[in-house]
Amino acid sequence: QVQLVESGGGLVQAGDSLRLSCAASGRTFRSYTMGWFRQAPAKEREFVAAISWGGTRTYYTDSVKGRFTISRDNAKNTVYLQMNSLKPGDTADYYCAADSVWSIPLRGDYWGQGTQVTISS
Repeated sequence: QVQLVESGGGLVQAGDSLRLSCAASGRTFRSYTMGWFRQAPAKEREFVAAISWGGTRTYYTDSVKGRFTISRDNAKNTVYLQMNSLKPGDTADYYCAADSVWSIPLRGDYWGQGTQVTISS
């Protein structure tokens, strides 16, 4: 069992940066692929980024490549999403997910409760 808690969301202006964090409970965190999804109002959930258990493999959806960076600190049981050059189109609720295997998109064996990100123009 893995419990995930996101933080770091907020309201910023276009062009600003935010760093989301996802703190995980459980001793097996380091064995999970971790990822981020987002869901904007009235839109379907979108798979944003993923990182393998060792951090050696990453994936980004095209719309965030070059602007977002996913990373993890297994010693702190935390995965991060650094978001730069934010755009109004990045406005969404962002969810952290854990998966026991590498799959694109992640299946999402475990989910966080989400953190809201709002980008003003």
